[in-house]
Amino acid sequence: MVLLGPTGVGKTELSLLVAEHFGCPIINADSRQIYKDISIGTAAPTAEELARVKHYFVHSLALDEYYSAAEYEKDVLSLLDDLFKQHDTVILSGGSMMYIDAVTKGIDDIPTVDEETREILRHRYETEGLAPLLAELKLLDPEYYDIVDKKNHKRVVHALEICYMTGRSFTSFRTNTKKQRPFNIIKFGLSRNRETLFSRINQRVDQMMSLGFLQEAQKVYPLKHLNSLNTVGYKELFKVIDGEWELHMAVERIKKNTRVYAKKQMTWYKNDTDIQWLGADNMSAYDMLQFIAASKSATTKLLPPT
Repeated sequence: MVLLGPTGVGKTELSLLVAEHFGCPIINADSRQIYKDISIGTAAPTAEELARVKHYFVHSLALDEYYSAAEYEKDVLSLLDDLFKQHDTVILSGGSMMYIDAVTKGIDDIPTVDEETREILRHRYETEGLAPLLAELKLLDPEYYDIVDKKNHKRVVHALEICYMTGRSFTSFRTNTKKQRPFNIIKFGLSRNRETLFSRINQRVDQMMSLGFLQEAQKVYPLKHLNSLNTVGYKELFKVIDGEWELHMAVERIKKNTRVYAKKQMTWYKNDTDIQWLGADNMSAYDMLQFIAASKSATTKLLPPT
């Protein structure tokens, strides 16, 4: 069973209620909550929430450990093999679209980038900027160049990493073929009207600041070059620490960038017709739980071997 939705919509509490109802664990599908030492800035489950329900893939990795959606797919599928021996239902909950798709649909078998290649491209991006890398991608993989988000440096850099390491275009590895899974999948999405969602996001950022988000960012500042910290919240606070921005400006920018990310998430989800949407503005948590429980016949129970 998948519980998804944009950041700030209320997935955490509902996932806990559903997990308690079914007596099952939660697999986290947030690509930043996997890391240690950044629990405030990633709105990771609290100690109390982790005590209520067994969670996997929360605070699992050091900030300097490389991890990808492909590795997540492999690790989660291996874990599910064990969990389904004990549970009829397992909950996958989070807002990282690639991670959810990796488990439910599978992703292309793109090679893992070695550290040397990653360091070369990281250095080039930091010293040369994005424009020369885009020009190079146009030469090496014009097909992917035509469709890539040219403002998203991570996608541009990753495509070049693959070109450098394999001598092949990134496009040659992209088949977009949906993989079959040995379990049933049912997806529930939480939604709220935009005004309410944005208000919740703004309030959550204020709460994160009151909990010590700036102090958390200061602790990990020496590692700011790592990909695990290349995310909304930390990037803005690092500018405060560097003396480039005032704190109030950074907080407002965090709110704005988080709202932008939420809109990107909703755009992504619109393409998935398998999602059953629950209007969190009009339904109580109890009502949503009852609706989900009524659909238990289609939950992620492992199918018998054929």
